[in-house]
Order: sequence, then structure tokens, then C-alpha cells
Amino acid sequence: MIEKNDVPVGRFAPSPSGRMHLGNIFTAVLSWLSVKSRGGRWILRIEDLDPQRSRSEFASQIEDDLLWLGLEWDEGGVDGVGPNGPYCQSGRHTFYNKFLDYLRDGGLIYPCACRRADLHATQAPHATDGRIVYSGKCRPASTPPFTWPEGMSGCSVRLFVPDEEIYFTDGVYGQQCVNLASHCGDFVLRRADGAWAYQLAVVADDAAMGVTEVVRGNDLLLSTAQQIYLYRLLGVDAPAYCHVPLVCNAEGRRLSKRDQALSMETLRKVCTPEELIGRVAAMAGLIDHVHPCSLDELLDRFSWSAVTKTETVPALY
Repeated sequence: MIEKNDVPVGRFAPSPSGRMHLGNIFTAVLSWLSVKSRGGRWILRIEDLDPQRSRSEFASQIEDDLLWLGLEWDEGGVDGVGPNGPYCQSGRHTFYNKFLDYLRDGGLIYPCACRRADLHATQAPHATDGRIVYSGKCRPASTPPFTWPEGMSGCSVRLFVPDEEIYFTDGVYGQQCVNLASHCGDFVLRRADGAWAYQLAVVADDAAMGVTEVVRGNDLLLSTAQQIYLYRLLGVDAPAYCHVPLVCNAEGRRLSKRDQALSMETLRKVCTPEELIGRVAAMAGLIDHVHPCSLDELLDRFSWSAVTKTETVPALY
């Protein structure tokens, strides 16, 4: 892991499971503006932990769409330009194993034979996913050290979490307080099939890449407490977090990759880059009406205090 310095470092970390939509672009633009308005660096990381859903062609499309908009990254991407690669999570297994070994040596994790709660552990735990609070069924009765099964065959790996409040201040939604024990319980770091959980991977990667600011959708707001706790165990300062409103379609539902009318495939046919940037800026509250904008124009006026603090924003068609 590298030490964070005074230069702001942001990142955009999409999953290559389909074409990006307006909601993804909304987050990417705000993330880029935030660090670039302060002279910082922007990383593109490809979060392809799930081999069933991730496709290399989608990763290439993500890069092409970002470059079309003018959202150039300083390091990362599929080709892994920069000192902290690889920048695709599928190539970082050795690094995650070192992280897990560190936690195991500290007596901070344990094997778990339960299955249901870790079914989607490789995916970002969105608030709408119906989170299950772990019962503690497999939690060792004794304090570490305890006997660790040889090979851990058929077991997932869970982290001991304390019954305490984690406080943090979000850059958009303000002061937050989450009790890990009641919010999620001991959570999964690696699934029984060996797949890495989102919580471990995102903390390990952001710490290693020196990320100082994370911008993402507000459906991940409460999971921030789990990541802050992992940072504490690593002895590394957590980044600042800015969670942004979710973009909704005409029916008021959160956008998904099934919303073809708002996918980048469609948007690039009906908008210029400046028109799409202007649409995002108006949705975010950075300008008072929709009109074409360049990224350079928005750099001078960007402020998190100006960004709308509603839970959702309607897509502007």
C-alpha cells in the first residue's frame, strides 16, 4: 500500500457487465470534476470480479464512452497505465490474498459454512439488494486464536465486526452513523467458491492506489461504514466519501443497463458530448437550465455544496 499525499486522487470503478447508462455518466462526471477542479488525478479501475457477468468488450466500450465525453484518466484502464496496476480486479488476486493473510494473522477473520448471505458478495452491496444481517451462526465461541480448518474447503471467510457505531461525514449527505453489528453483522470477505467480496476488494484497491476521494451512488452510502472499519484494521486513513443521487427513468425507477433509451449506445446517437455534459450538469444542480457545456466550463463552478442532495434525480431526456 502507498501513502496518500496532498494531491487529490479520485477514481471511477465501473463493472464491465454492459453498456454504461446516464446514471453511470452522472457519477463519472461528478467524480472527474471534483478531483480535476482541485488539480488532482483520476483513476479508471475496471471492477470485473464476477466472471459470469464481466466481458472485455464492455470494458473497451466503457473506455471509448469516457474518452468520447472527454473524461480522460491519468492512470488505469484495461491497459493498466500507471504504477499501481493491474487496474482490472480480475488481475489482483495475489494482492487480495495478502490482505486476507494479514487479517487472518491478526485473528480478525473466520471460516463460515453458511451460504445464503454471501450469494452476491462479489457485487457492490446496493441498498435495494435486500441485505441480510448475519446471525453469527458460525462465529467462533472462543476469542482468537482458534482452530482454522485445513484448506477451508467449502467455507466462506467472514470478518469479526464490533458492536459499535461507525461515524463518518459524507460530502453530500452529511453526518452518518452506522452500527455494524445491527446493520450487517460479520460480513463476507471471500465467498465459498473463492470469489472475492466487494468490500475487501474495494478497500484493498483504493488503499493501494492512494485514492483520497470516492464518488458513487447513494445506494452504497451505508456500506461505507464496513469499508471504514476495514481501513481501520489496515491502519490506513479512509478516503473522503461523496455519495450522489441515483438517476431515475420516466417511471421513477433507478436506471439499469436495461434502460436502452438512456444507454450510451443511444445517447451518443442523439447528443453531442457537450449536450450530454450539460444535461448531467443540470441534473446535478451545477447549472440552472440545460444547455451544452464543456468540462472546462464546469471546472470553475464545481462545488459539492451546489450538488443536489435529493435521494434521486430524474433523467433529463
